[in-house]
Amino acid sequence: MKKMMHTIAAIGMGISLTCCTQPGTEKYESTIVNPDGTVTFQYKNDHAKEVFVDVQFAGKNPMHRDSLTGLWTATLGPAAPDMYPYSFQVDGIGVMDPMCEQYFPNEGFKNSLLEIPAKEGALPHDIRQVPHGRMEYVHYYSESLGGTNTALVYLPPSYQTDTDKKYPVFYLISGTTDTEEVYYKVGRVNYILDNLLAEGKAKEMIVVLPYGNPNKLLPVAPRFGMPAMGFGGDVFSNDLINDLMPYVESNYRTINDRESRAIGGFSRGGNQGLSNGLNNLDKFAYLCSYSSFTGTFIPNVYDNAKETNSLIRLFWSGVGTDDFLFGNSRDYTEFLDQKGIRNVKVYTHDKFGHTWMNAKYFLSLTLPLLFNPEASEATMSQATPTLPKKGDEPQFTPGVMARMFPRSITSPEFSETDVTFRIRVPQAKTVTLEYELSDKALTMERDSDGVWSATIPNAADIVFEYNFNIDGTRVCDASNMYLSPCKGFKPSISYGKQGKFYMYNSGNIKHGIVCYDYAADKAEYRHPDADENAPVITLVMGKNHTAESWFKVGNAAAIADILVAKGWAKPCRIQVANQPAEGTSIKADNYQTWPERAEALEKALLNL
Repeated sequence: MKKMMHTIAAIGMGISLTCCTQPGTEKYESTIVNPDGTVTFQYKNDHAKEVFVDVQFAGKNPMHRDSLTGLWTATLGPAAPDMYPYSFQVDGIGVMDPMCEQYFPNEGFKNSLLEIPAKEGALPHDIRQVPHGRMEYVHYYSESLGGTNTALVYLPPSYQTDTDKKYPVFYLISGTTDTEEVYYKVGRVNYILDNLLAEGKAKEMIVVLPYGNPNKLLPVAPRFGMPAMGFGGDVFSNDLINDLMPYVESNYRTINDRESRAIGGFSRGGNQGLSNGLNNLDKFAYLCSYSSFTGTFIPNVYDNAKETNSLIRLFWSGVGTDDFLFGNSRDYTEFLDQKGIRNVKVYTHDKFGHTWMNAKYFLSLTLPLLFNPEASEATMSQATPTLPKKGDEPQFTPGVMARMFPRSITSPEFSETDVTFRIRVPQAKTVTLEYELSDKALTMERDSDGVWSATIPNAADIVFEYNFNIDGTRVCDASNMYLSPCKGFKPSISYGKQGKFYMYNSGNIKHGIVCYDYAADKAEYRHPDADENAPVITLVMGKNHTAESWFKVGNAAAIADILVAKGWAKPCRIQVANQPAEGTSIKADNYQTWPERAEALEKALLNL
């Protein structure tokens, strides 16, 4: 038992709309939306020689340093009301806005999020005063992957009160390099659907958000750092059909027939959605492609139009004419037209191409059609032909793929005992590695390719926060998809050589569900065997933490799941709050590091 306790301790070490200050810096507004629709960006960095702001509505633009305030500033726009990813480029290095809590969850690039509200009326994704559904973070054992995978599940507002009702399910997949959180934190599917339901414009449904690139979780990474692009019979598809869908249908009140299932997604996720939908028309009747396309060889589908059309209630495709996938998407829908497969096409011209502005817009158009045969048929019957081909449409080719996803470096990289971190910055003069296990930064060494590296000994089994300091500028690890969701600057997380995927190393065990209340800055975990009388542990956030920190860095849910599965702890509830509560409470600020906090939680669970 003592050995297992040490193992679990190692594992554990292991959305507000306001922007917050970086610890140790003077507070300032980093983004100001002006009355004329322009946006003023501000950034504080006394070490920088050259700074640009890169925002999706304006591209990359230089910033100028104000001699009085010391702030680098630029005013861009005007821009249409929406949500836009942005970052600062500091002496050639991409940096997230250290003053903004909202960020874009992604395997590679690290962007902050700017929200420009509408002056009049409301946007589909606005957070309005309407009944809100519930977003649940779930873990499920995947035989296809050989470990525990994760997904998000949206439950409509009535799910908690109308306990006899069953619901249809929409499987919605994010794009290439996106995580399972993107359709929630960037696509705002929950708020779009909340608003539509409040207006009576959509059917109640459950929405499931899978992670579209589980290959990245496996021991053998994709070649050259490129994301997995196979569809049908691949790891993602097997996990979706054979593991995630059975989990959802066993744990939620779902209607389990093809007329009550929809599938779709953005970019690669749209390809995955169409591929899995068309290959499983016995399971899905509604298909949605957002800025995407799929293969033109699927047996018994394209060459059997009459049968295929009888099975598909909605076949919907949206793409921007300025999207780099426009040519591929256009060619695919033309192929469908030629085969006699009924399908709807929607084109945009003003949402900056392959963007989540388009993805949200497409959601607002299609959610009212799902599980609504009359509305879907009306839309299908009014479908127009594919736009005529001009010959200059952009096409997604292997060359484009190689430019978008160049060969990456590996960071962190684990040996049996040590962990090595790397970053490519050829122009840097000095680079250090800062990490919470030590007060002293490690000086990194540069190789002939401009890659800096440093190794921490005896840290391969520990989960901890770290970041790079490049000539005085702190940055997270662009090669690591895991970010600490704290206020201000967001360091990266080293999850240890087992990785987050293998953190649940006890096999097919029961997993609790985690939910976040960003407005109240709270979070909760409930083990499936915990009743209303189950013991409760309160985890108090540290001064720079958010409601997510205890679960995403401290791995509170994983620790509880494993200890309960071993019979060493009672099924329980865990709540994250700003203040202690009655019963057992653990204050994050009483400990210096996440390994220490995780050990304190483990002891508390064992003593319930």
